[in-house]
Amino acid sequence: MTDTDNRLRSKAARLRHLEHILYNAPNGLSVIELAKRCGVHRRTIYRDLDALAESGAPIWQHDGKYGIDRNAYLATIRLNLHEAVALFFAARLLSHHSDEHNPHIVSALNQLAAGLPDQTIADHIARLANIVRDRPPHPHYIQTLERLTRAWADRRMVRIRYRPPNRPPTEREIAPYFLEVVRMTPGVYVIGYDRLRDDVRTFKVERIEHAELLAEHYTIPEAFDPYTHLANAWEVVNEAAVTIHLRFSAQIAPRIRENRWHHSQQLTDNPDGSCDLRLTVGGIREILSWVLSWGADVEVLEPEELRLEVINHARRILTHYNTIP
Repeated sequence: MTDTDNRLRSKAARLRHLEHILYNAPNGLSVIELAKRCGVHRRTIYRDLDALAESGAPIWQHDGKYGIDRNAYLATIRLNLHEAVALFFAARLLSHHSDEHNPHIVSALNQLAAGLPDQTIADHIARLANIVRDRPPHPHYIQTLERLTRAWADRRMVRIRYRPPNRPPTEREIAPYFLEVVRMTPGVYVIGYDRLRDDVRTFKVERIEHAELLAEHYTIPEAFDPYTHLANAWEVVNEAAVTIHLRFSAQIAPRIRENRWHHSQQLTDNPDGSCDLRLTVGGIREILSWVLSWGADVEVLEPEELRLEVINHARRILTHYNTIP
């Protein structure tokens, strides 16, 4: 490799590093700060800023600071065939998850399709974009999600009016710490500090009637780790850990063995072909519907609280069919 090649590679790496710094500084940085972070002279930063702007990066300048317009920014990625297929799987899950028209998902999928070299995968991702595009629009939900996303990215407080199921709405001021999607049913949740409760709470975005960005900024505590916070959750509920013991019939046991349902699971095969599944999850509220979905092919052995819930649901189901001989 020649000295020229080394210089070009060095400049390309420096430009990528500078672009990363600018994108992650929503309030902008001065040339002196950029030069210090990049370890180069200020004159080099000026040249690199010009180079980034010429390449299409949406650079802005105000009061001696430079930044990147996040709304206009387009990321560039390079993928091999297997990475592209992995991204296709993610796109399929994304299309299943989005049960309304989301223009950002449509745009992201279209750009992903345009940037992939393999035409077969690109065509399928483009079709996924069309599927999402044809779904019913929900502008209020999109506007709410956009404001929460901006609040999370810029670390700004947001005032919401939240409507829990079967209860009147309440006004909250929250600091978004994390956005989470659930595995089993479509839904996006924001996890963050709730000033009203003086604690970390979880809110379903679809239940937010109004969201208003505030000027006040916040800092996510170093002690908060979203993956630790959600470690025991079946979906998003972070409650006291409960041991769940389920027994699945021999007919359904092969399907249970095929998947890893939770990182805590322990599976035991029984001589009659059935299997026992043990899990440690946060509470029983979220896992209840999953247990009920297996019908008569599952028996709850513990905890007693979950077993009684299933029994009560079974009795309520019978009331709908009490005219059957």
